[in-house]
Amino acid sequence: MATSTNIIRGKYPLPVYNYRVTIDNEPHGFSEVSGLNIQYEAITYKHGLSWREGPVQMPGMSAEVKITLKRGLVRARSFLLQWLESARRHQVVKHDLTIDLCDEQGTPVVSWKIINAFPLKLEAPSLNSDSNELAVESIELLAAGIAMTFH
Repeated sequence: MATSTNIIRGKYPLPVYNYRVTIDNEPHGFSEVSGLNIQYEAITYKHGLSWREGPVQMPGMSAEVKITLKRGLVRARSFLLQWLESARRHQVVKHDLTIDLCDEQGTPVVSWKIINAFPLKLEAPSLNSDSNELAVESIELLAAGIAMTFH
């Protein structure tokens, strides 16, 4: 029996280079995205019979969501710097982000929705006179939550 291309396509891993980042439905270019983690803190419950049956382990509250975005530093004033400065003025503007991992046609296959993110840190590139690498800035965001969707 022959295997169809749809079955093969559904089981073949996606490459990580074909993604897009949108902040409040506006596309932004980033060279790297990390921190797309969904995790829970563990709770250990020790009851009266724990000495015999052992403690009970269960999931607790969701862990904090920290996302790091990196991109090449450009001459124009950075949207990321303006966003970070809003936090310094205690007028934090929270944004929703969507990261789409796409197939070869650019159609989203997996999406991560980052909810109510705000900047914690903007890191300037390391400067080195012996190097000819691109200057890359990174921003660390803290978010209220993350949701993963398969299309």
